Amino acid sequence: MHIAWLGKKSPFCGNVTYSREITQALQERGYQVSFLHFDHERDLDGSEPLAEREVSLPYLFKSQITTIPSPSSRRCLVEALASLQPDVVHASLSLSPLDLSLPDICQDLNLPLVVTFHPAFDRKLTTLSARTQHLTYQVYAPSLARCDRVIVFSNLQRDVFVRLGVPPEKVIVVPNGVDVSKYSPGPSGIKSSLGARQLFVYQGRLSPEKNVDALLKAWKAIPTQPGCILAIVGNGPLEQSMRLFYGGDSTIQWLGFVEEEQRRIDILRGADVFILPSLVEGLSLSLLEAMACGTACIATDAGADGEVLDQGAGIVLDTQRVSHQLETILPLVQTRPEMVRSLGQKARQRVLERYTISTNVSHLEQIYHSLAGYTAPLYVGSGV
Repeated sequence: MHIAWLGKKSPFCGNVTYSREITQALQERGYQVSFLHFDHERDLDGSEPLAEREVSLPYLFKSQITTIPSPSSRRCLVEALASLQPDVVHASLSLSPLDLSLPDICQDLNLPLVVTFHPAFDRKLTTLSARTQHLTYQVYAPSLARCDRVIVFSNLQRDVFVRLGVPPEKVIVVPNGVDVSKYSPGPSGIKSSLGARQLFVYQGRLSPEKNVDALLKAWKAIPTQPGCILAIVGNGPLEQSMRLFYGGDSTIQWLGFVEEEQRRIDILRGADVFILPSLVEGLSLSLLEAMACGTACIATDAGADGEVLDQGAGIVLDTQRVSHQLETILPLVQTRPEMVRSLGQKARQRVLERYTISTNVSHLEQIYHSLAGYTAPLYVGSGV
């Protein structure tokens, strides 16, 4: 089966990781994958193996959040799909105006269309970020209703789209998954390199919706135990101002954007506690990666993150008054190493039960086969 995957390769974000992990797993299972993405013109000729083919779509601007296509991008996409003639098109939506044209394009070419909808949300709509994200759902709903299948990461997201008019039979919940053999407990040198006895980590974008300032305020407000370090991993529009305001605190280490995956794994393996104070989320891959590494996790109930950590798999915060909650919780976890170890073990077990990349891809296979009319047996793996 040939899958045309429309996704992101840069700049780095959760969508990039999702596209990379899923397409690699599909290729390992014997699928032909053509990767279409916004990049400088670099269309491969027919001499390359189809499973490795990339098609570049022209763009005017792209960021971690959105992509502005060039006027010729639709034509390029249509020509590429007409030439490739895949069995299924799967679009990992990048918040581009071209997203809304995909149902028309695929219908004209008689190609089944599956889309994955990533944008974050907070069901309580109590912040400006949450209300803005809900507007995104409203804008996309009419277009998604015309796709063959819409993949979301949680029942909460599914309920939102069904209320907005997307036919319930089209909205499929397939949670994010991680490679649990790669993201797993193991030795790490990060603590010794930072001089830390106990390590707390935030990993993600430094932007308003991630609410990192609430974490930093709480950290500054509490008396930290000797050797406790908070590592901030990532970059974004608020990085400079945050470094300026909090840079004098020696217990806060700014590691910036870490491109090398093994280095990120090393950080998560060495962390005692992973903290995600977001105001809005979808289903955070960084959170799942930390859990898979056996790290105790604290996160808000934005998006589906509360579902991931429910029933004791982690500590769940309300999206309101995050700093005040952290001022209570951080001293507790600093002085209760046995609780931290237990939470880390439960986090790892939760991922093994629900959020592996293998299970994720098996669900996608079932969707592809049903849409393309394939009756060949699906890949049977280890389950993890």
